[in-house]
Amino acid sequence: MDLSIVISLYNEEESLPELVAWIDRTLKPQGYSYEIVMVDDGSRDRSWAVVEELSNQYPQIRGIRFRRNYGKSAALYCGFEAARGDIVVTMDADLQDSPEEIPEMMRMIREEGYDLVSGWKKKRYDNVATKNLPSKLYNATARKVTGIKLHDMNCGLKAYRNEVVKNIEVYGEMHRFIPYLAKNAGFDKIGEKVVHHQARKYGKSKFGMNRFINGFLDLLSIWFLQKFGKKPMHLFGGIGTLISLIGAVIAIWLIVDKLVAQAHGAYFRPVADQPLFYLALVAVILGAQLFLTGFLGELIARNASERNNYNIRQTIR
Repeated sequence: MDLSIVISLYNEEESLPELVAWIDRTLKPQGYSYEIVMVDDGSRDRSWAVVEELSNQYPQIRGIRFRRNYGKSAALYCGFEAARGDIVVTMDADLQDSPEEIPEMMRMIREEGYDLVSGWKKKRYDNVATKNLPSKLYNATARKVTGIKLHDMNCGLKAYRNEVVKNIEVYGEMHRFIPYLAKNAGFDKIGEKVVHHQARKYGKSKFGMNRFINGFLDLLSIWFLQKFGKKPMHLFGGIGTLISLIGAVIAIWLIVDKLVAQAHGAYFRPVADQPLFYLALVAVILGAQLFLTGFLGELIARNASERNNYNIRQTIR
């Protein structure tokens, strides 16, 4: 099969018939063999009933229905597991992503060798104050942290080689950082395509301003896990050792200074009367705690089931 289109949906009953017809109208003349994997993320409207009706009309539709709302990452994870196409495309169900972009994204993967092609909604039809400006700031931060030069990392319209989606785990709210997950799995040929963005036709956005705050925190989490997840001692042990050494040097210096002054009969201030001495003790204790945190983290990491889980690209026998 050439293509799998994974669509996560939540309360999108009005847009689904139009979206499926648009996809079919775009891809049918191209002669692609394709499937549409629709994941209903616990919708409270008639979305699932509409999916069932559409599956009778379009045999290429497959459906997955959650018992409750788990979030987009969970929907994509299950959609990726079910996808059978050589190329997997994700898109939103709200008609803001155009299926007409799919053939060119597929060409970029097949002919130009990209592992992943991400859409870039260069001209957006969202509210400037609540979405456009925060999105620009968020993407600028993501580029700095991940090193991936994408203008719109969270764009829902993306195309992947099948092996990419089979070798990454999307959980929590990590769907925003799939390019970074792919890069850390060894799929680092990541491209970008300017795509047409359309104003929402039905309903309202399911995401509020809090997604940018959560997104930033998730970005820090994923960066930390990828950088130190298997070697926590390198972070906690290093910082703890440095802080302890600073505290110990200050304490020793205060004691030596007091002994030298006492030996020369000069005025000296008792070490225990100096606030700096107690700050030094706090530094030593804090450093020791950080070191032990790193040590415990190392024990956990070395006993984790995925500690030797590596993606092998090729073998010669």
